[in-house]
Amino acid sequence: MNIKILADSACDLSMDYYNEFDIEMAPLTVHLDDNDYEDGKSIDPKTVYHAMRNGKTPKTSQASPQHFKAIFTSYAEANHPLVYLAFSSQLSGTYQTAKMIEQEVKETYPEAPIHVIDTKCASLGCGLVVLHAAKLAKQGADLETIINSSRACALNMEHIFTVDDLEYLYRGGRVSRTAAFVGSLLKIKPILHVEDGKLIPLEKIRGSKKLFHRMLEIMEERGDDLSNQTIAISHGDDAERAEQLASMIKEKFHVKEVIIDMVGSVIGSHSGPGTIALFFLNNTNFQQPVQEE
Repeated sequence: MNIKILADSACDLSMDYYNEFDIEMAPLTVHLDDNDYEDGKSIDPKTVYHAMRNGKTPKTSQASPQHFKAIFTSYAEANHPLVYLAFSSQLSGTYQTAKMIEQEVKETYPEAPIHVIDTKCASLGCGLVVLHAAKLAKQGADLETIINSSRACALNMEHIFTVDDLEYLYRGGRVSRTAAFVGSLLKIKPILHVEDGKLIPLEKIRGSKKLFHRMLEIMEERGDDLSNQTIAISHGDDAERAEQLASMIKEKFHVKEVIIDMVGSVIGSHSGPGTIALFFLNNTNFQQPVQEE
């Protein structure tokens, strides 16, 4: 009985990965034009970005308690091991909701092999942790190995990202109105990262040309054994620039695999069109899935 991996839609993995590795999904919610949509299921990120470019401000909310209740109960009844790797608790209440429902289900099924882990990661940073766990599960790894290795992977996951327009971060309360205005005026591009699950400004770069070069410098400073890692890039409806960054990474670090996908509807509602995010490990000294030939 392989261990089941559960992810939420804020990990920004495409459905191809969910299908290939038989991963269960808990969708977060996007509120747009007085309608509610399930991220990753009933709304496309392009729809969100188009709305934002037209001045709309989508809202988001966490995955529903009812969804977690249904999933956790079904696995508890079957006594089937389930590991849920949650989007950062610092950016969403989804993890706390899942923990609450886990405790509720375990009142009825005290021995239920359900485990909820706060990755403190976001977008494809979380996605890489989920893939790591799913590959181990597919190879028949035991529960302790999957939990410990996933925690180590999450702890060592670097998120380096930039946004095209500070206005969207201002709307989401991430930067002040003055910073957004001055940044736009001076064509300042922020570089941010994730620290203990929170978004933290790292540097400000004037002009787009220097931006990717600086992101690669940070990657070189922080990364470990980059040529043997799977690197991920997520983008806010800007595949061309994401491909450009991927080419630079492959050339500089001789990376074998780069995953590129769109920032999903939930995270994209806050970061906006033109976001470029880069994910890699700063330490690879923990149990990795066996590479398939």
